[in-house]
Amino acid sequence: MKRLMVIDSLNLFIRNYVVSPVTSTNGQPIGGVIGYLRSLQKYIREIKPDEIVIVWDGPGGSRKKKSIIENYKDGRKPIRLNRNVKMLSDDQEIENKIWQQLRLTEYLNNFPVIQFLEPEIEADDLIAFVTQCAKYRDWNKVIVSSDKDFIQLCNDTTVLFRPIQNQILTWKSVVEEYGIHPNNFALARAMAGDKSDNIEGVAGIGLKTVSKNLPFLKESKSYFVEDLKDAALKKQQEGVKSKFFQNVLDSIDLIHRNYRGMQLYSPNISVQVAQKTRQTLKNYKYELNITETQKMLLTDGAGQANFEEMYTRFKRIVVENK
Repeated sequence: MKRLMVIDSLNLFIRNYVVSPVTSTNGQPIGGVIGYLRSLQKYIREIKPDEIVIVWDGPGGSRKKKSIIENYKDGRKPIRLNRNVKMLSDDQEIENKIWQQLRLTEYLNNFPVIQFLEPEIEADDLIAFVTQCAKYRDWNKVIVSSDKDFIQLCNDTTVLFRPIQNQILTWKSVVEEYGIHPNNFALARAMAGDKSDNIEGVAGIGLKTVSKNLPFLKESKSYFVEDLKDAALKKQQEGVKSKFFQNVLDSIDLIHRNYRGMQLYSPNISVQVAQKTRQTLKNYKYELNITETQKMLLTDGAGQANFEEMYTRFKRIVVENK
């Protein structure tokens, strides 16, 4: 089977930007760019993809999710370099971060990879859409991200690689680890909430309590909010006194709201964006420009960086997609 690698690009960039100590010959931080490219080379070596899709969060975040969940992702702390010695002022650091991210997209434009960025659409929804596209129906899909949201997409042909955790999740390993099937993972998280995205969950409920009290969620059958309500009412009718089920009933509107905003089974993208994405995947011209990449590395003071292993795989991708 052919293999598609789909990268949650901002997730990977931020991780390298924060932790990679690489500086250019003029002393400016460039770890977000070089660290990202080194990570990309490593994943290409390990995953051996036949195609690569790179997806960025669109400017403005997800307008649709913000309309569903009030204060979605509000209150996040600014991203800062993880350095003992502060080289730049706060303003210079912000300017450098923006430059690195824009510069990285220019590097990636030299490679036979497909980049997506749509205003007011999160990478999550575009990644979900890409993995569900008919073009890749019979392909193995590897999603590269540390975000737990993608667990719900794991199935017979899709796995999640979480680099920070050095963990590969299949639908079977998800059931073993969490006691919840990926088909029902968004429902479980709708109850548990997500502090990182400022999504309030049901009081006293986490993934472990969900698995313990709702064992049917480990089944491959997809369950929905109404099924939770029915299960809780049934327990009460049976005379079971449970704070868990009472909290579920008291918070059913919250769970429904969270599920609408968190589920990726039906991505939150417009018909126009869906059509545009399909056309890009169908008609993309695979090209590799090593000369321009080397010129950029020299200009950016990173001429010693070696990406020959990555170039070799890229050449193969170009040839196979002629």
